[in-house]
Amino acid sequence: MMSQSEIENLSFEEALAQLEEIVRQLESGSGKLDDAISAYEKGALLKRHCEAKLAEAKAKVDKISLAPDGTVSAQPTEIA
Repeated sequence: MMSQSEIENLSFEEALAQLEEIVRQLESGSGKLDDAISAYEKGALLKRHCEAKLAEAKAKVDKISLAPDGTVSAQPTEIA
């Protein structure tokens, strides 16, 4: 199983792809119980990593506006 630090070094896309593969494996129902438990634990770590990456991206997205005097300002955008 991957360590926490290895998971933290994955991009969002890499982590999501691994998470999707784990879901497919678990949904298939094939394999041993111990393997399913390990896969579930890894999936939980990957899910938290993906959520953190999305939160980072959300924090970086700003609403840029141009004032009548030509000044530019940025405000956090509400993303639901």
